[in-house]
Amino acid sequence: MTIPEIIDLHMHTTVSDGTDTPPEILSRVKEAGIGLFAVTDHDAVKACGEIRGLLTENDPLFLSGIEFSCKDEEGKYHILGYGYDPEAEALLSVVEKGHGFRMQKTEARLEFLKSEFGFVFPQEEIENLLAMDNPGKPHIGNLLVKYGYVATKDEAIRDYINKRRFRGVYVRPEEAIAGILAAGGIPVLAHPAYGSGDELILGKEMETRLKKLLGYGLQGVEAYYSGFTPKLIAEQLAFASKYNLYVTAGSDYHGTNKLIALGDHNLGRVSDGAPGLKAFLEKALSLTEGRQEAAK
Repeated sequence: MTIPEIIDLHMHTTVSDGTDTPPEILSRVKEAGIGLFAVTDHDAVKACGEIRGLLTENDPLFLSGIEFSCKDEEGKYHILGYGYDPEAEALLSVVEKGHGFRMQKTEARLEFLKSEFGFVFPQEEIENLLAMDNPGKPHIGNLLVKYGYVATKDEAIRDYINKRRFRGVYVRPEEAIAGILAAGGIPVLAHPAYGSGDELILGKEMETRLKKLLGYGLQGVEAYYSGFTPKLIAEQLAFASKYNLYVTAGSDYHGTNKLIALGDHNLGRVSDGAPGLKAFLEKALSLTEGRQEAAK
């Protein structure tokens, strides 16, 4: 299978906190000239199934993905999974756990905003929010803007929603990695230098965190990312080389919820990328192709 030169391996649909439906994101990927893409909704695989059902022979290559929102005693992690068996119970059980936590936190945040700040919404809006596949902070933030409590979604999240903190209401990184591996997939650390809020993790601290995740079975890092400077990219590529890790490239596109364009990951073409990127693409596409053949 020929590897396309233009790729984007990190994007979100309305199944999590993006604003494009699965059919819309497929259309936008084609408009952007992307030859290989992956949808990585938070704690959800639904959109990947929808997109697989829409693809034709002339469409871009597609790689199933997911992004688990994780936390442990040392901080937050976002763990990407690629090329997994979408029917594997080991993965789906982690998806269900993450979804349950997400719904629990959404209801707790609504109650917190009401009790602490007097922010209330019509019952219809609350019901619509809770009926979403995976509601999160951006959805609540948009409601705060809609009803005039704040001027922007970012203000809503920073000054109000984030003030409600949770302990233990997260999938742990070792659980996410184990679920991806058990489903035959490849676990990758998303935007590695970014921690909680504005936290930037560099140098020895980054390496310590990375080595812990490697002990759980992590296999790659998202070194090419929309928010990364050349220095951040270089550090992740150095870690990838040192620990023989796969490398991925993703924009983290969310539609209108973030000012990021499809394909914006600070890597022009695949042939300009590090060796770990080509190795990842060869491995991930072989997994996908093998499962497609087995399903025939």
